[in-house]
Amino acid sequence: MKTAFSTLGCPDWDWDVILATAKDMGFNGIEIRGIANEIYAPKIPEFQHARIEESAAKLKKMKLEISCLTSACYLYDKQAGDRMIAEGKEYIDLAEALGVPFVRVLGDKDPQPGKDIDDAYVASALKKLCSYAKGRGVTVLIETNGVFADSKRMLKLLDLVDDETLGVLWDVHHPYRYFSEAPEYTWSLLGGRIKYLHVKDSVLLPDGKLRYKMMGYGDVPLEETLKLLKSSGYDGYITLEWVKRWYSELEEPGVVFMQFKSYVNRKLR
Repeated sequence: MKTAFSTLGCPDWDWDVILATAKDMGFNGIEIRGIANEIYAPKIPEFQHARIEESAAKLKKMKLEISCLTSACYLYDKQAGDRMIAEGKEYIDLAEALGVPFVRVLGDKDPQPGKDIDDAYVASALKKLCSYAKGRGVTVLIETNGVFADSKRMLKLLDLVDDETLGVLWDVHHPYRYFSEAPEYTWSLLGGRIKYLHVKDSVLLPDGKLRYKMMGYGDVPLEETLKLLKSSGYDGYITLEWVKRWYSELEEPGVVFMQFKSYVNRKLR
């Protein structure tokens, strides 16, 4: 398995610090969810036409890769449908230019399940993006978030789209936290479609609020997930999605990223 961290966890770092940290800590890749003040990847200065070759060359020299571009392309939103498709296409264009294999999109807005999600509409939008990505070396990933953290519902969505250019980003946290799914259950339904992983840990407080924790300090079954992945022969990315951009009170990335790397290495031995 390969390891990466999402730049969601280091919103104050610039490109050079991100690369140096990934290299020094022994990560294989970096997932892009904004850099510094720019959250929209196609507008990040290092990925503009004048600098993209330099950025790609620097990654190669440091033996790093961009594991995934995570968009905020919300495919459930009918009022913003055309804009969401346009954003998804821009992310696919950038992924192709950078040689990034995956672009993440969302069928629901938040980690917790939303309301009034039209699965057929989401499937129609996914078909458009998959068609656009076809033959370009890019796979569209739909994340297990919101209502689609329910693995049965996700499986039905995948069958509606029925496209080999579509894969699943398994955010291990959401099916467990919001639908009480054991990792074995999620894998039994979606394992053949899972191309990429997000992990994070958390606990529920007595008042019902969620608090994110470093790996192993919450109750998400992360150790069981890693054992399952290893025994199943999964060889893709396991990526820490530390949501510090949204929750500034969370621990600092320099500490959390190293703890994540050590935890994964220890559990996989």
